[in-house]
This record gives sequence, structure tokens and C-alpha cells, in this order.
Amino acid sequence: MKYLVVSDNHGDRDVLVDLADEYRGKVDKMFHCGDSELEPDDTLWNDFIVVKGNCDYDPEFPNSIVEKNGTDTIFMTHGHLANVRSGLTTLTFQADEAKANIVLFGHTHEIGCEVRANVLYLNPGSISLPRGPIQLKSYAIIESTADQFVVQYYGRDHNPYKELHFVFNKK
Repeated sequence: MKYLVVSDNHGDRDVLVDLADEYRGKVDKMFHCGDSELEPDDTLWNDFIVVKGNCDYDPEFPNSIVEKNGTDTIFMTHGHLANVRSGLTTLTFQADEAKANIVLFGHTHEIGCEVRANVLYLNPGSISLPRGPIQLKSYAIIESTADQFVVQYYGRDHNPYKELHFVFNKK
């Protein structure tokens, strides 16, 4: 399975239109980890699965979702309600409860991915306002196979950041 993951575009609708146009039919699912600052009835949400960020004020956005796709169970939340700036402990409890093997979140605007107890935790960074030590506008593609998670980060031009390519063995 192949998943596109983006977060924290903060009102930049055009970048999401570009991503949807580029990847529609090329990935199995597209996920938006919140802080879109768009309306919940925006037609973009026909392409993306989206959650509410701390800058999304409409109550129609869910705080989290659990999406099952093939052998993957994906838990997604923005992260502000899980206190991700202070670590992944709360997020880990939420992932355990959802029986997720992939956890997606944003909020920090910082690129990050790691595997803990056979669960992939991924923050795609921010497509518009990056923070932290890696100052790159980014989104991620996850390829989940029977044996591995392959993660590649990309820039707004859809070119891969070659140094941000990760392979994690399952089990």
C-alpha cells in the first residue's frame, strides 16, 4: 500500500490541489494531518482524509481517525491533543487502543519518522511553514509492504529529498 501524508499547509489551498492532481490514482490513500485552515466542505476532502488541527475551528473535522486499508491500520491525529511537542507517550497509548501499525501526526511542523514496537510513527513536517533543524517544506510517501515500511520525503516540487529516505523492517 502507498500513502501520501501532508500536514500544516495553513491556508495554502493551492499546494493541496497540486498534490491531489499529482497523486490521484498513484497512491492508495492521501492523508492530511490537520491545520489546513480550510472549510470542512471543501471539495479537496474528496481526495484527502483529514483531521482537525489546533488552527481548524470547525467542529465537523474529527480530532482523530482510524483508517483500515489492507493489512494496515492507520491512526491519524494532529497531535496537539496528544501533547506531541513533549514526546510520543500519549500518542502511543492512542495507537495501542486503535491497534494501529501506522501513526500519522503533524502539529510540530518538524519532519520525523521512527518505528517503535513494530509501529511506524510519522510526521510529514509542514508543506508550508517548516520548523526545527530540517527547514524543508515537505510531505511524505509511505510504502507499506509485507516486510517493510519505506518512507520518502518530498518537496513542493515533488522531487525527493534523497537524504530523507528511510527503510524500516517489520518485526
